[in-house]
Amino acid sequence: METPTRLQEHISAMVDNELPACELELTMAALSEPEGLAAWRMYHFVGDALRAHQPATDLSPGFAARLAERLAAEELPGRPADAAHGGQPAETVP
Repeated sequence: METPTRLQEHISAMVDNELPACELELTMAALSEPEGLAAWRMYHFVGDALRAHQPATDLSPGFAARLAERLAAEELPGRPADAAHGGQPAETVP
């Protein structure tokens, strides 16, 4: 069984035209679910923003703060999550 994270990776690869053919059927099925469709739309939104070389103008309020929180929560390679911040939770950027 595929995990939601793995399915999102497949959707991302599909958006980038890098999905192996053997994964296509499962990924297409994931797009029929609300979470899969939301991931599809978000990956396209991000891709469009990167290609436009312009700041995205329709980001929801608080997007930067939520992004900073999620990035701060990411585990750094080779170190436990708590060690990345000296055992303290990371501060968010306003």
